[in-house]
Amino acid sequence: MARLADELKMNRPFSLVEEEAALSILRTADVFQQRMTEVLKPFDLTAAQYNVLRILRGSPDGLPCGHIAERMISRDPDITRLLDRMEARGWISRERSSTDRRVVTARVLPAGLNILEQLDPLIARHLRRYLEALGEKKLRQLIDLMELVRETTKN
Repeated sequence: MARLADELKMNRPFSLVEEEAALSILRTADVFQQRMTEVLKPFDLTAAQYNVLRILRGSPDGLPCGHIAERMISRDPDITRLLDRMEARGWISRERSSTDRRVVTARVLPAGLNILEQLDPLIARHLRRYLEALGEKKLRQLIDLMELVRETTKN
């Protein structure tokens, strides 16, 4: 098993275990992002677009655009432009509220749901391929540890 220092071709050991842990998290996230990009590429879909479709599928009545931004895995500072591109491709629709013109609600359209339906088994296979070796107990521990890290970084 490759050690992070070897992967990064470091000439000296990490000075802090916290540094090694942080870089390991970042490196692992990057590897997952690259693999996810490979799965999404044939659909001409970005990870952010997939994330929006996934979020909206879970809210059939739609969500205000600001709520979508809050739920994104990776924050996109220009959610409006992202949604513009998705609407132009027929994956989502947006509607301005008649009671509060500042609120725009986005909904996933059948074309967006169709993409998700095709992607679901591919994503599941992708995740299993890279994570099933850990087993459920270790995966639960990993989830707990990542949640703890996120909690401590909120301050």
